[in-house]
Amino acid sequence: MRRPIKTIGIDPGLAATGIGIVSGSGQEVRSHAYGGIRTSKHDTLPERLNQIYSKLTALLKEESPDQMVVEDVFSLEKYPASGITLGKVTGVILLAGCRAGVPVAAISVREAKQVLTGNGNASKIQLEKAVRHVLNISSPIRPSHASDALALALIGMFRASGNPWGAEEKS
Repeated sequence: MRRPIKTIGIDPGLAATGIGIVSGSGQEVRSHAYGGIRTSKHDTLPERLNQIYSKLTALLKEESPDQMVVEDVFSLEKYPASGITLGKVTGVILLAGCRAGVPVAAISVREAKQVLTGNGNASKIQLEKAVRHVLNISSPIRPSHASDALALALIGMFRASGNPWGAEEKS
């Protein structure tokens, strides 16, 4: 087995940012951990962004990952303001990775679903089940944002290991 690669996956969110960490090589995951960063709606936007940045910076220092994979920003036509806020959250996450010297890649949620389930339109539940299957976890992954973050981390690990399962789709 090659040298294990530690990858942190981040599913950005203002109220809850999901975090997943995997270490391994190829399709073999040696270890994994997950959780999230929660912020209160009673705090101002700058305070919430600072909390996400500060907690993520501390985690990156503690874990020293080889790479970070962030869910790419998207916006729903019905809720454009949410897309703008998500962009701000993603910005502080990218800044934290850059300041920590961690290479950062962005992957769309559709791409993550395609790689892990074979269907870019899979449901959140289907993606979570695929992540549990790869990690050999029987109980549901909570919070749900952590499952998405683990999916991103897995894809980052697969790709860094030169694993064809994690290869990008050719259009």
